[in-house]
Amino acid sequence: MFPASVFKLDNGLTLIHQEIATTPVVVADIWVRAGANFEPEPWFGMAHFLEHMIFKGTARVPPGVFDQKIENQGGLTNAATSYDYAHYSLTTASLHLEETLPYMGELLLNAAIPEDEFTRERDVVLEEIRQAHDDPDWIGFHALLSSVYQHHPYGRSILGSEEELMKQSPEIMRSFHRAHYQPENMTVVIVGSVAAESALKLANQTFVNSAEHCCDCPQKKEVAKPVIPGIRRHELSLPRLEVARLLMAWIGPGVEQLDTCCGLDLLSVLLAQGRTSRLVRDLREEQQLVQGICSHFSLQQDSSLFTITAWLEPKDVERVESLIRLHLQDLIDNGIREQEIKRAQRLLCNDFAFSTETPNQLAGLYGYYNTIAQAELAVAYPSQIQFFDAKQLQKLAQEYLSPNHYVVTVLKPS
Repeated sequence: MFPASVFKLDNGLTLIHQEIATTPVVVADIWVRAGANFEPEPWFGMAHFLEHMIFKGTARVPPGVFDQKIENQGGLTNAATSYDYAHYSLTTASLHLEETLPYMGELLLNAAIPEDEFTRERDVVLEEIRQAHDDPDWIGFHALLSSVYQHHPYGRSILGSEEELMKQSPEIMRSFHRAHYQPENMTVVIVGSVAAESALKLANQTFVNSAEHCCDCPQKKEVAKPVIPGIRRHELSLPRLEVARLLMAWIGPGVEQLDTCCGLDLLSVLLAQGRTSRLVRDLREEQQLVQGICSHFSLQQDSSLFTITAWLEPKDVERVESLIRLHLQDLIDNGIREQEIKRAQRLLCNDFAFSTETPNQLAGLYGYYNTIAQAELAVAYPSQIQFFDAKQLQKLAQEYLSPNHYVVTVLKPS
């Protein structure tokens, strides 16, 4: 049973509320369907840059006033941009919510995007891009993404590039903002010591319709979901790199097949999470061919990603890749022991329990799922995980983790 209440406001905004009377704080999360996946082709990097500019004030709230207001009351704010969303969070004492949330709503709906602030903040984003390009793990992962998602927004950097950002202007950003930062594209989650009636009243007062929708924002191009027809290989040589990286990726379904995604999550734990998982036990503990190895399943709205990453000596890259492929073939041919499944299910269910203990965690969970699917699915995860048996997981491995259809990116010292 879903423990929160979901309200649909007249302006299209979704409010999710859960009262936790035992905590003195309240978390207000705002999730906007305005991530990098929504950028039209000329405006790459716009979603992340706009996240920075949201806090630069409105016609009624000068730059810095919001931050000062929150800090003076001991509150915290944060923001992040992904492919599928932009996310803004406010944590404050419950007695201050009525005073602070309207400031957040004003910034989100009526961002002024002043030209002088635009120029200054662009330099901040450009420096962020330069720092990312000095990080070998970032370089390797984004090379992998661009190879997996060759014609999809998931293959681009959320940060954009220096060349792309230098082409943007405040007016272009205002157009993107007006097109996407509308109440019908928002989910507001309020969790903590506040009653439902008060939360609903505050949301209705705060998130009133902003300026009219922009009609000159280009539409993003619809693209086909990616496929990997064989083995797609990419190798990079980087200076000052001490340890090689082997990154391998497979495509999973989007959130519309959430049950399948849960099964792939189980397979990622079984393969390379924990000392007794197959790849860790064999390649790190027994053969000592890698310094570290892990697998991860990333749920995404359109097309999810299954990855295996190893840190190792350059001379061992080919051998380790071959051994990983053999492990996958064994998974496909011989299936999985019941003991392995129970371990993976226990780990994931425990992780879920530990990640739903605080108001911040609950607000993030509800907002994320409601943005890419629907909020009620957030709490279905443990039961879906427990659903799988050996035969079903073997079938998923056969369908999605082929040792003959994947993308590999290798980083070696130059």
